[in-house]
Amino acid sequence: MMTFTKPRQVFSVSDVKDNPLTGYMLVFKADFIRPYPLGKLIGNFGFFSYSVAEALHLSEKEEKIISLLLQQIKDELKINIDTYSQDVIVSYLELLLNYSNRFYNRQFLTRKSVNNDLLSQLEYLLEVYFRSQTSQLQGLPTVQYVAGQLNLSANYLSDLLRNLTGQNAQQYIQNYLIEKAKELLSTSKMSVSEVAYELGFGYFQSFSKLFKKITHLTPLEYRQSFN
Repeated sequence: MMTFTKPRQVFSVSDVKDNPLTGYMLVFKADFIRPYPLGKLIGNFGFFSYSVAEALHLSEKEEKIISLLLQQIKDELKINIDTYSQDVIVSYLELLLNYSNRFYNRQFLTRKSVNNDLLSQLEYLLEVYFRSQTSQLQGLPTVQYVAGQLNLSANYLSDLLRNLTGQNAQQYIQNYLIEKAKELLSTSKMSVSEVAYELGFGYFQSFSKLFKKITHLTPLEYRQSFN
């Protein structure tokens, strides 16, 4: 399995005598990749913000690919350093991270039944959030709040939803909000301001802006078209 940590994260490794572990730890400074395109792209690899429980579990074939890349990096570090050493190692690092992205995508797909259960839990969580009027007390549900309730990291939840629905967590929550807004606008006599307050928006204008962005109609135009 593989886990990824961001700079300045604190962790420890403990030896278990009855079940010894073997593997690699690959560590590099941010300055090492900063002059390269990878220095700008590395923020796109969401798995650096996943929790340990959301580790990547490699298949046998995938393990061979990763092990080979790590061995190539190791071999490169052993030879005499020349003007190409850093270029080659950074290339290997980028390839390793791209493979990790691919393998995580495979993991999302092969765990589809488990992930569909999580999707059901998310829908229920949002339903309860609005039904219990928590939105009026705490405002709009955030990605961090929802992920925490599901015992997931925010990045893992976003990547999981992107694979299942084509939307990241923020987009999923926003679309859920708009569906609730449509329901209230079409089945109640609440004003647009009351609907915005009911859903947890601090400002009526924020609600109208988001509604128009997603539906291409203002809340009033939607109500009129529905009638």
